[in-house]
Amino acid sequence: MAQPPGPRLPALVQTALFSARPVAFLDACRRRYGSVFSLRLIPFGKLAYLTDPAACKEVFTGDTSVFKAGEANRFLAPTLGDDSLLLLDEAEHLQTRKLMLPPFHGEAVKRYADVMAQIAAAEIATWPTDRPFATRPSMQRITLEVILRTVFGIDEAERLDRLRTLLTDLMEQPAYLWFAWTNVDLGPRSPYGRYLRLRDRVDAILFDEIATRRSDPGAGERVDVLSLLIRAGLPDRALRDELLTLLLAGHETTATGLAWACERLVRHPEVMARARADDAYLDATIKEVLRIRPVVLDVARVVAAPARVAGYDLEPGTMVVPAITPVHRAADVWPDPEAFDPGRFLDGAPAPYSWIPFGGGVRRCLGAAFAQLEMKVVLREVLQRTELAAPPDTRPEAQRIRHVTLVPERGGEVLVPAQGARGVAHPDDATGHAGDDGVVGDVLGDDGAGADHAVVADGDAA
Repeated sequence: MAQPPGPRLPALVQTALFSARPVAFLDACRRRYGSVFSLRLIPFGKLAYLTDPAACKEVFTGDTSVFKAGEANRFLAPTLGDDSLLLLDEAEHLQTRKLMLPPFHGEAVKRYADVMAQIAAAEIATWPTDRPFATRPSMQRITLEVILRTVFGIDEAERLDRLRTLLTDLMEQPAYLWFAWTNVDLGPRSPYGRYLRLRDRVDAILFDEIATRRSDPGAGERVDVLSLLIRAGLPDRALRDELLTLLLAGHETTATGLAWACERLVRHPEVMARARADDAYLDATIKEVLRIRPVVLDVARVVAAPARVAGYDLEPGTMVVPAITPVHRAADVWPDPEAFDPGRFLDGAPAPYSWIPFGGGVRRCLGAAFAQLEMKVVLREVLQRTELAAPPDTRPEAQRIRHVTLVPERGGEVLVPAQGARGVAHPDDATGHAGDDGVVGDVLGDDGAGADHAVVADGDAA
């Protein structure tokens, strides 16, 4: 077959619909056009969306000279740098990934569990009682501190404070600065000019830390990721790029996953109680959170040569997009897909390529084990030290786009009762969606409804 079918609406209209209610738009397209369909979105051009696990497998296991994730991530180059693992393809990617893999091996990351627990406990101790508050900012502080301590390995208090502030500012820069037409330096007061100067200040600290670490006679005994990567032989520029990649890919995503976990748990107190008592069930709960509320909803590859996927011929330059959200909510793959049910992960592994929150194939997230360990350690501390409840008179939180992640609209709001009251399931939580409307479905001629959404190529950092 030729190109996959898709809406004939102008690219500007498709982009507007996608930006306003992306998952709703994708769901409507899937119902109307099938499991593979085409979209035209500004600035990405042609996109072929895949919502079937078998089609996703074709891309994840396909020829990496044809399906290029690094090319799809090229818009991140001004921030991450050209040597970032996310921007590399083929042999260069595999060689760098091999050097970076040992610190992120499932067993190796366990050495960081105690530090993660200490950081989480200190932050949880500051949580207010008897009033609703958003957990996401708190989780961001935890995940940033974890990265500064375990990945960057910075010990000096003054430098730690300075880098913490600069990195927070860097991550708060608007997402539109990622795109080429905004990359104009009009001085320190212009958006891109301010961004460049902020990035340079971060770089100065990182390069100085790398030089200090290289000259430290005791560096051979250190187990932070930076020290391990130095010993693996990465040059200075690559070290800088990988540090920022690990920060930006691992800080925001894990913090958002933790906020979603809190939002889901307070609306399912029976799940929360069992997760508190059963370690295996806590693991399953994390997997279910990442299924029903994946933080990054799509991953992408740029097709570099004519390719056939799911029976369709894709032209070079097409961006092919395995769609995590539709795959995770497919009724033919997941029984009762809208239900929050960790038990589905207790009876064996899910079907191949049906659970893909970290992407797949040789580009599967390098930090997946690190991210899942961090979520488990932090949630265990939360459950042991608090009795969370849902804020009164609030609906389940809708998904809202922020940069390349989907965040809870109220930041994963919870209540910590002073007397330890438990949360109560909310009657409006039957479908797991909130704040949706039928506008997208009306435009396409059906009743599609969904939540907000983000697109990013999967790479190698969690």
